[in-house]
Amino acid sequence: MPNYAYFDHDADVGIIGRGDRLEDAFVAAAEGMFALMVNLDDIRPATTVRFAFDEPDPELALAVWLNRLLAEARAAGLIFGRFRLTRENGRWVGEASGEPWRADLERGVEVKGATLTALAVEQRNGLWEARCVLDV
Repeated sequence: MPNYAYFDHDADVGIIGRGDRLEDAFVAAAEGMFALMVNLDDIRPATTVRFAFDEPDPELALAVWLNRLLAEARAAGLIFGRFRLTRENGRWVGEASGEPWRADLERGVEVKGATLTALAVEQRNGLWEARCVLDV
């Protein structure tokens, strides 16, 4: 069962990632974002991209994380299906694995970016939740 869910927001899509740790919630949000574009089970982890960014505010870090993943995927012509994220203080180190788009991958909704709309990162009932609205 995925650790992400969606919520309605006008013409866009809201995403909620959940996890035991903040980083897990961010990874779940990334999975949910890319699951809008393709069936994640169809993606082979042939190429891995690593990057780091500094952002002490967890809410802004969520938007940076998701937008950076989109930018890395577009720049390399990849679609990602697996994600890892660690943090130490305000420094985040991310990793995404995927492959170039193949003709047999069914394309879903194009995600243009993660917005600051409904941006929230908080703990609820012992789980971290990371939410924002995706521009589709």
